[in-house]
Amino acid sequence: MDIISSFRAKASGKNLSVVLPEGRDERIVQAARRLKDEDIARPIVLGTPAQIEASIEKAGVNLDGIETINPKQNDKLEAYAEKYSSRREGISLAVAKRIVAKPLFYAGMMVSCDDADTAVGGVAGATATLIQAGVLTVGLIEGIKTPSSYFLMVIPDFLGEKDKPFIYADCAVNIDPTAEQLADIALASAVSARRLLGQEPRVALLSFSTKGSASGPIVEKVREALKIARARRPELAIDGEFQADSAIVPRVAAKKVKDQSAVAGKANVIIFPDLNSGNIAYKLTQYMANAQAIGPFLQGFAKPITDLSRGATVDDIIATVILTLGQLVENTNNKQDKQQTCLKG
Repeated sequence: MDIISSFRAKASGKNLSVVLPEGRDERIVQAARRLKDEDIARPIVLGTPAQIEASIEKAGVNLDGIETINPKQNDKLEAYAEKYSSRREGISLAVAKRIVAKPLFYAGMMVSCDDADTAVGGVAGATATLIQAGVLTVGLIEGIKTPSSYFLMVIPDFLGEKDKPFIYADCAVNIDPTAEQLADIALASAVSARRLLGQEPRVALLSFSTKGSASGPIVEKVREALKIARARRPELAIDGEFQADSAIVPRVAAKKVKDQSAVAGKANVIIFPDLNSGNIAYKLTQYMANAQAIGPFLQGFAKPITDLSRGATVDDIIATVILTLGQLVENTNNKQDKQQTCLKG
């Protein structure tokens, strides 16, 4: 069973809810219909009645039995605005109401207040806008200051292993992260790998140097990021700096890495020093290795929200929802707890 099929099985029939804030796009309406009909999730579509009606007409489907919400006119708008205002110093209730009425912010407040399990958006807007809404509504994991992204890369045949999965980060958000930000990306990616792959993360910080074979500002940044990450999570299997082959090929690691390492030659989480190298690497891997590139997924948030490419197909939207909700099921199974809605008490 491939990873999408596996996660679909986990999510199906659980009545988990996904808020889709871009009801003005016909792809969202089509995806919502399928999510409902195939019992994958309980979709909630945001938009004005006119926007949703126009999308329904273009999509050629109906939204019978699917909840739709107009963020500008809803009985929870006032409560969400009050909660948003209380969290943000200097934001009046009137200003908060205008902010929360925006679909991405409304969706974030739904997730923050447990009125939806996750939010998936981005087909009709910029990633930066979705990230801003997520930071201001859902917030970040304690100790993480940097939202980031990852791709799930599935290699059809890697050193004799079929459908080998890797986490690649950050390939979509942070252009030139500092050492502190790179440490954040590495730690958030470890959490993502544990949830998504069902494996213990082995995190490799990449560079053009392996354990001092070269020097320069980028190498020093990677070394500093490793120190920071290890200080914050000493139990985590994380190492560097590695050239790519030293990180993932055992025979190369045996020659190049002299110190004992739980990661060298065995990494399943690949951390790139900047967006330039990360973006190039995932696209090369996708096309030269005929790999499946799924994402980008946002990470580092206190609750799950996910970005979509503006070129995403309906199938892409559904796959993203499946993987996001599948991780949520895994995390819930591990923690066996659920916070009360923030609108109570």
